[in-house]
Amino acid sequence: MDGFEIDESLVRSLLRDQHPDLGELELREVDGGWDNQLWRLGEELAVRMPRTERAPDLLRKEHRWLPGLAARLPLPVPTPLRIGEVSVRFPRPWTIATWVPGEPADRVPISDARGADALAGFLRALHTEAPTGAPVSTDRGVPLERLTDGFEKGLAEVASQGAAAELRHVRAIWDEALAAPRWEGPRVWLHGDLHPANVVVSEGTLSGVIDFGDMCVGDPAVDLAAAWVLLPTGAAARFFDAYAQADPAMIRRAGGLAALKCLFLILVGRAGDRGLPGGKPAWGPAGRAALRRVLAPL
Repeated sequence: MDGFEIDESLVRSLLRDQHPDLGELELREVDGGWDNQLWRLGEELAVRMPRTERAPDLLRKEHRWLPGLAARLPLPVPTPLRIGEVSVRFPRPWTIATWVPGEPADRVPISDARGADALAGFLRALHTEAPTGAPVSTDRGVPLERLTDGFEKGLAEVASQGAAAELRHVRAIWDEALAAPRWEGPRVWLHGDLHPANVVVSEGTLSGVIDFGDMCVGDPAVDLAAAWVLLPTGAAARFFDAYAQADPAMIRRAGGLAALKCLFLILVGRAGDRGLPGGKPAWGPAGRAALRRVLAPL
């Protein structure tokens, strides 16, 4: 990134310069996402260091909006506490947030059906009307027809790997979702990117939700897709019963968005040759398992 190597020495020096009360805590790198390199700081904190052009804007958005939401959410989230300023040492802002304990679900999937209740409770609490000025996305929580090109490209690329017969059923689910009535409700808060690497698991169930960089307002169906993407086989029906706010049209849209997310996960599973940091080899199996759940009867 712009000639800057994000290593322990750099992160330590930034902490000592800007947050000296935290500068001597234990520091260790852990797996992060594409946009931010993640360091655990002590037992209760995390340092997020942006490594892509878009990352600083995502961090600023979280810093602006997430603390106010976190207080009413029933699961732990990485609440931003402090911001690191641009400096000679590092040319982008960075943040310190609370650490959310647990194992990412792309490594340790949710196996307990009670995860359906935990996810439903979390999303009921999150999906409340957002204030004026809340962020809007161009590809999250939007009408599904805006995503058709991405679906077609993803379907074609996955089809090139085989499983054409199975993918015919995926297209049918997408077409049914496209035909469902649009969301006409209020502008509600969304996580926007619920997939296995963005939640954590403890004792088989959902125990935290992370990476709110794509948080925005719009159609809740984008988050409800997690009923298939995250939960074990057979748990989607329990989830929708517990969520209790989804009409049939919303469930159809959620099914289509779940199919789209599965294609994304499968393709990113071989991201090592797609120019993405580190590749995400665990995402392919997670995506294929989720696709089987999407194709099964609710």
